[in-house]
Amino acid sequence: MSKRDYYEVLGVSKGASEDELKKAYRRLAMKHHPDRNPGDAAAEEAFKEAKEAYDVLSDANKRRAYDQHGHAAFEQGMGGGGGGPGGYADMGDIFGDIFGDIFGGGRQRSGPRRGSDLRYVMELDLEEAVAGIEKRIDVPTMANCGSCEGTGAEDKKTETCGTCRGMGQVRIQRGIFQMQQPCPTCGGAGKIIPKPCKVCHGTGRVRQEKTLSVKIPAGVDTGDRIRLQGEGEVGQPGAPSGDLYVDVQVRPHAVFERDGDDLYCEIPIRFSQAALGASIAVPTLEGEVEIKVPAETQTGKLFRLRGKGVRSVRSRQTGDLHARVVVETPVNLTARQRELLEEFEQTFEGEEAARHSPKSSTFFDGVRAFWDRMTG
Repeated sequence: MSKRDYYEVLGVSKGASEDELKKAYRRLAMKHHPDRNPGDAAAEEAFKEAKEAYDVLSDANKRRAYDQHGHAAFEQGMGGGGGGPGGYADMGDIFGDIFGDIFGGGRQRSGPRRGSDLRYVMELDLEEAVAGIEKRIDVPTMANCGSCEGTGAEDKKTETCGTCRGMGQVRIQRGIFQMQQPCPTCGGAGKIIPKPCKVCHGTGRVRQEKTLSVKIPAGVDTGDRIRLQGEGEVGQPGAPSGDLYVDVQVRPHAVFERDGDDLYCEIPIRFSQAALGASIAVPTLEGEVEIKVPAETQTGKLFRLRGKGVRSVRSRQTGDLHARVVVETPVNLTARQRELLEEFEQTFEGEEAARHSPKSSTFFDGVRAFWDRMTG
């Protein structure tokens, strides 16, 4: 009987990706595997057929030959089918690749583990973040034990684990699945310690605090992160240390608010200055500068000072400073000041008052229109 087309067997198109082939084969393997269908010759044959098709199409060279010559490319002993005893499968070969990523089996890396990464939150004043600074920090971490030099052994000698034979992994069988997991005897290290160190109890590491000098570049902001390679916890013998990540947190400032590379501040002015115009001093990171406030300036008006913001840590461009003027109500008035204000207020009586208060007029016009709609 002639063989079916391999693509037809798996139910995929000729342009199917490796992932599509794997999914199709997994579905068929789960459905037709003999362990799930004991005594079912048809299921066993379907399983063998799917296995043969997948073996060919998952291999780039075999697939290329099959696409050119069909089944003839594998005649005279060159076929891609077959399997283990009974014609179907060594369980490790079949499911190691297909299900390894799900159940932790397959190609897991054994051996000493890399040290853990550490995180340190560094709080900075705005001035420190803008100008850059070098700071010393104390970091609690795990370091190599000085007594055993990080080996974990009192005599600095280790032996190959007899359970996993140094592989760090053992295979277990669960139903139709064969999986790998870390060796329970050596914990995945592949070695055992006959005489554990009395200081670190065989771990090879002890907790200690180390002092580091960290250079903070100018222009950093909250959320920025600085990586210090190899300054995390030490790894197991033969493995690299982890990294230390310094997360920047900028404290709130009494004068400025930061938005990216721009700065914002509020400048209080008297209502006479707002009405008549004035020159006022505005603080910047480099000292005070003077700006002209034109007559009849309303509260909340923003004045933009180009290039007076923060220099970006990435683009090296400098942001702007936005100064918002806020008209301040005078307090602790003298009798003469009160008298002058009362006299000034009398000048706003009558219809002429609206000409001097455009914002107030617009507001009350809106209120009247609102009530008209509500009562209409």
